[in-house]
Amino acid sequence: MGRPRLSVVIASTRPTRIGHHVAEWVLDRVPDDLDVTVHDLRELDLPFLDEPGQPADGNYAHDHTRRWSAAMLATDALVLVMPEYNRGYNAALKNAIDYLYAEWEGLPVACVGYGWHGASYAKSALRQTLERVKMVVVDGPGLSFEDTLTLDGVVGAGPWEEAALASMFDGLRAAARAPLDR
Repeated sequence: MGRPRLSVVIASTRPTRIGHHVAEWVLDRVPDDLDVTVHDLRELDLPFLDEPGQPADGNYAHDHTRRWSAAMLATDALVLVMPEYNRGYNAALKNAIDYLYAEWEGLPVACVGYGWHGASYAKSALRQTLERVKMVVVDGPGLSFEDTLTLDGVVGAGPWEEAALASMFDGLRAAARAPLDR
């Protein structure tokens, strides 16, 4: 069996976003035994869900959906780098999740949230959605403005956040899907 394949998704699509800075902090700490691919929802540019059929059917009419599906089928574990907006997670992330269904089943996922209070409200709300689509949720750290993250995206994570990130990678590795699972 090859090395586990980790996908890191940058969820924010805002023009003035800082999610790519948080993603760099995550990417700089990915263990050497994981192969990593980055997916940026801004670049993926999924329109609001436009598939005529139900995602559970897996019969996708659009190339953008087939590309997103293939990317998620080619991963063994997932990290969502996500902002908190108004105590919730962002619409682009919800849309990307809603495009697929079977691809999510059994996929280990962790959320690295950022915002006020470490994105705790958004991470809690998102957990319900991830569990509904049968993902295996692994705890991930949150970065808080004016504490471990500046408004400009400079990460100043302390020992607790660094340890939480390392523990997250351990949990994702342990739960990673085997290639034969797909």
